Amino acid sequence: YFWSSWTDGKAKITQNNGADGKFSVKWSGDNGNFVIGKGWQTGSSRYVVYSGEFNPIGNAYLAVYGWTTNPLVEYYIIEAYGNHNPSNNTEAKIKGNMTSDGGTYEIMTKQRVNKPSIQGTATFAQFWSIRTTNRVGGTVTTGNHFKAWADAGLKMGRHNYMIVAIEGQDSTGNATVTVG
Repeated sequence: YFWSSWTDGKAKITQNNGADGKFSVKWSGDNGNFVIGKGWQTGSSRYVVYSGEFNPIGNAYLAVYGWTTNPLVEYYIIEAYGNHNPSNNTEAKIKGNMTSDGGTYEIMTKQRVNKPSIQGTATFAQFWSIRTTNRVGGTVTTGNHFKAWADAGLKMGRHNYMIVAIEGQDSTGNATVTVG
């Protein structure tokens, strides 16, 4: 599996890239932002099977997460979140709902201006599917989300990496995830 670890330098994190699809992360200090996860060097329509534990105090996400280029897009399929639903944001444009893998997801998009990306500081769109009831473990049929986004007029580009990720924002917590 492809391993990805990004931090803004402020987050206090202890991470462990385990065997096969397993990884864990502990974070503390209610400061800083990180995204850590395991998956595939090139994203695609596939069944992403994962299991684990996710124990955030504050704002954090468990998601299938990735990027495309041309256009540059950062995307999230949120399976579980801490105390903040990302759709509760003045900049969020809600694009409807979709059903997949036994749950309902809210679709939204947001513009990011001069923010970190896989191509350095850039301006780009974020696409989100947010599961309306948190779950930790199951199958994510990524193609269903990609199709729903396209149907909502959200155009993806060429796939870069795609991972099952833990993201923490100014929060504390711990997580252990196994992909596959």
